This record gives sequence, structure tokens and C-alpha cells, in this order.
Amino acid sequence: MRSTDYDVVIVGGGPAGLSAAVALGRSLRSVLVVDAGRPRNAPAAGAHNVLGHEGIPPAELLARGRDEARGYGVEIRAGEVADATRDGDGFTFRLADGDTVTARRLLLAAGLVDELPDVPGVADLWGSSVLHCPYCHGWEVRGQRIGVLGTGAMSVHQTLMFARLSDDITLFTHTMTPEPEQVEQLSALGVRIVEERVERLGIVGDTLRSVVLADGRAVERDALLVAPRFVVRSELFTRLGGELADHPMGGQHIPTGPMGATDLPGVWAAGNVADLSATVAVSMGAGVSAGAAINADLIAADVRTAIAAARV
Repeated sequence: MRSTDYDVVIVGGGPAGLSAAVALGRSLRSVLVVDAGRPRNAPAAGAHNVLGHEGIPPAELLARGRDEARGYGVEIRAGEVADATRDGDGFTFRLADGDTVTARRLLLAAGLVDELPDVPGVADLWGSSVLHCPYCHGWEVRGQRIGVLGTGAMSVHQTLMFARLSDDITLFTHTMTPEPEQVEQLSALGVRIVEERVERLGIVGDTLRSVVLADGRAVERDALLVAPRFVVRSELFTRLGGELADHPMGGQHIPTGPMGATDLPGVWAAGNVADLSATVAVSMGAGVSAGAAINADLIAADVRTAIAAARV
């Protein structure tokens, strides 16, 4: 067991956490990033809408980010934070490997987990031909035969968004019943509505071929949209006394101010843990903002300490 002190501990080494680490490292802050190595977009072939890096494989983007952060003195450790407790104005962390570290400030950037509908085949094709975001995957399936697995209001929203990208879209109501107004909207855009529960996906090799219904019919589709349940990795936040808030997209998130500060003193949050809808680029921006805010907060604390010492 060993103990080390840092200015900032960042939990999560994704786009938000690494962007914050770079901003803090460039400000000569001692930073530890603890990364469990479970990026949300790992199944995807490429990250999109990342200016200058369009379509870059997610693993490559993170590898470059880690190299950049290390170049500014940031320490990155694979593993997890098992526990966190408040220690005066800072925090003490117990890592899963038994080490203990302390830090003056904490940034939570561990993201979220996509809980998928329990339909055989959905998890197997998640991130390839089973999708959810038009901005992350829409271009790649433009003009294809697209299905939508109906699970709630978000499914209708997805259908309307992807109707811009294809003339062949079928909404399988599955576990939902569209409202009359929604049916009118979808019909006006030429969306076919199949009122039947989905039994499984028809897959050949690693390719989606059809959506198989409970009555045995198989409807040929090239891609399927699903609306996951978003579950943020918020254990440390709640353990420190924080309370989650409901998010407009469903699920809950860590509520923050404009630059990531939470209601807990000394604790910031950035990326999907704070914004369920944040894309890679948005998470990167949130990380930079949080890093800048944390640095400013530390400067203010150092100034107060210096003034108090000068008055003695």
C-alpha cells in the first residue's frame, strides 16, 4: 500500500476526463486519472463529429488523449476507486488495488452504461447495426431499411430523426402504444407501423438480416434503432452525499452548474455522467471547462491561504 497526494483526482479516462486532465496538466497541476477501461463507445467503429478527427476509432482517440495528458505530467492508472471520503477541504480515495491517495479536488467523469432492451440479438449487434443516435451513426445507415424497436416516447423521437435519412423506416411498437398524434406524425412521413412484439433479431454471421416478430413473421431490415436506459456511474457521488436528478431524456444524472461544479464542495462532474446526451465532442468541451473551473477554484483557495499567512 502506498499513499500519494494530488491536486485533482479524475475518475474516468474518457473524452471528458482526459480533456480535463490536459487542461489541468497544462496549468502545472498534479493530476491522477483513474480509469476502469470500460468506454461506452467501445463497440463503435468510429467517433463522429469530432472536428479534425472524423471517424477516428474510439480506442485510438483515447490512446492519443492519454499520450497528450502524460506529456503534461498527468498520471494515469488503470483500475477503479473503491471508496471516497471527505478529508477536510479535500478527499481521501481508496483504490481497488489497495493504494490510498488524497486530492484537493475531485472530477467525476466515469460516464454511463447503456442498458439495452432484452431482445435476443440486440446486444450482439450493439454499435454496428443496432444503433440509437442519428448524429453518431445516421450517415452510415442513410438510405437503408431501418427498423425502430418501440419502447417509449424516445422511440418516436428516434423515428422522426431517422426519417430524414431514409425513406424506408418501420416502427415496431413492441412494448409501446403510440398516441394518435404520434401516429399522425409518423404516417405523414411515410413511416410504416407494425403493431407486434419483437421476438428476436435475425442475424447471419455478424450482420442484421431481419426483425423476427412474436407471430413468426420476419421483416427484413438493415439496421435497428433502440432506446437504451441510461445509467450513470454515480456511486462515488452518492457515497459523498450527492443526490441525482431526473434528466429530460429519462434516467438520472449528476446535476451541475455551467462549468461542471456540483452541489458538493470540491466535486465537479463532466461528460455523460452529467449530461446523458453528450457526444464525444461535447464531453471533451465539458472536460476542458471543468478543468479550467477546478484550476480557478484551487487558485482562489491558494490566494486565501497566502493572505491568511501574510496576516500572521
